[in-house]
Amino acid sequence: MDVLKKVPVREQDAKERATNFKEVCLGYNEEEAKEEASRCINCKNAQCIIGCPVAINIPGFVEQVKNGNIAEAFQIISLSSALPAVCGRVCPQESQCEGKCIRGIKGEAISIGKLERFVADWARENGVKPQAPAEKNGKKVAVIGSGPAGLTCAGDLAKLGYDVTIFEALHKAGGVLVYGIPEFRLPKEDVVQKEIENVKALGVKLETDVVIGKSTTIEELMEEEGFDAVFIGSGAGLPKFMGIPGENANGVFSANEYLTRSNLMKAFDENSATPIMRGQKVAVVGGGNVAMDAARTALRLGAEVHIVYRRSEEELPARVEEVHHAKQEGIIFDLLTNPVEILADEKGWVSGIKCIRMELGEPDASGRRRPVEVAGSEFVIDVDTVIMSLGTSPNPLISSTTRGLDTDKRKCIVAAEDTGATSKDGVYAGGDAVTGAATVILAMGAGKAGAKGIHEYLSK
Repeated sequence: MDVLKKVPVREQDAKERATNFKEVCLGYNEEEAKEEASRCINCKNAQCIIGCPVAINIPGFVEQVKNGNIAEAFQIISLSSALPAVCGRVCPQESQCEGKCIRGIKGEAISIGKLERFVADWARENGVKPQAPAEKNGKKVAVIGSGPAGLTCAGDLAKLGYDVTIFEALHKAGGVLVYGIPEFRLPKEDVVQKEIENVKALGVKLETDVVIGKSTTIEELMEEEGFDAVFIGSGAGLPKFMGIPGENANGVFSANEYLTRSNLMKAFDENSATPIMRGQKVAVVGGGNVAMDAARTALRLGAEVHIVYRRSEEELPARVEEVHHAKQEGIIFDLLTNPVEILADEKGWVSGIKCIRMELGEPDASGRRRPVEVAGSEFVIDVDTVIMSLGTSPNPLISSTTRGLDTDKRKCIVAAEDTGATSKDGVYAGGDAVTGAATVILAMGAGKAGAKGIHEYLSK
C-alpha cells in the first residue's frame, strides 16, 4: 500500500448511473476503511479538527476505525455531530477537514469524509445509537426547521437535558436534506430518515406541517406555549432570478422548485402524483452544488443538459467531486457564457436561451475575476427548459411576523456568530436563515453555536 495515496472508493459506473437515482458513491467496506485509517499519522496538533465546523475529534475516531472498534468510533463522532451519515456524503471536506490534513501536504489527504460515512453506515446497519441524554432539566426549547441547523441544535440541547420540540413547515422532516439534495447523492429513507430517528431517540419531539408565522408565531410559542427559548433554523427557501426578458415563460424553473418536486415529492418515479418537466434539452444557469444537482437530475430524467456559467471552470463554486461526476455522466459545460434573454414560442413555452460570451477581467470584492461581456458575441442555445440556480434567500415570513427581530438588507436574520443570539431576548438563529444559502456543515456549526448560546442563556 502507498501511504501517500487514498484508498480508492467504489462508485456506480457513469453510464449506468446516468439512467437511475441510486447512490453514485458506494463507500468503503470495513477492510478498505481500516486500510485508509491506517494512513493517518495521528498528529498531536491536529489541524483537521480546526478545519471541521463542528470540531469532531477526527484523529480519535480514525484511530478507532484503524483498530476495528467501529462502535467506539461512532460514539466519538456522535459527541460532536448529529448527522454523520449525511456529512460523510455531502460535506465539502476538501476545503475543510481534509484541506487541513498534514498527510495532504506531501501526498493525498486522509479520506475523512468517506471514513465518517463508513462509521455512520456501519452503526446504522448494526443498530448502534448515540448515547441517551442525562435526565431532563425541566426547560423547554422550540426549534424552527428540521434541516441541518435545527436538527443539530435540537440534538445538542436534548443531550443537555432540555425538552425540545422541532416545528417543521413541510410534511416531512429534514429540510434541505430531503427537498434539496438528490437521492443519488443522499438517500432519503436509508440515510436521512434514520439520522432523524437518532435525533428523536434523544427525546426530541417533532411536529410537521407547522408554518411559523402562519400556524403560530414565535411570540405565541414563548408566551402561550411556555417555551423558554427559540432557535430559528428555517433555512433559505426563496429562489433568486436574473430579471432578464422571457423569465416568465413556461418551462422556466427555479432549481428549488425543480429539486423539491423530484426529491421530496418523488416526481422522478413514474408512480408519483407530482408532475415534473421532462425536457429534451435543458439549460441550468449557475455553477454551484445546487446547479450540479439540478443538472444531474434533469439528465436522469432523459435530457441533454447544459450548465451555463459566466466564469471559467476555475471559479466554479461547486465541489470538485460534483463537477467531475457531472462531466463523467455527460453534462455539457458552457462556461464564460451568460444568458441575456429567454426565447419563447407563440404558445409561451421556452424555445431557446440567448447568451453572450464573457471574458474575465480584474478580481472583484469576492476575490474572483469579474466576468465582462464580449461585445457582439451573442448566440442562442436551443432548449425547451431553463432551470435557474442562482442561490436563495430566507423566506421573510418569520422575520415579518416577529416583533423586535432584526434582519439585514438581504432579509437574513441578524445573529451573533458564536452564540446565535438575535436582537430579541431568548430567540436564537443560525444556518441559511442567517447567512443565506451555504453548506450543510456550516448550518450544523451554527446549530451547535445556537445550542451553546441557549444553554448559557437558560443557565443564568
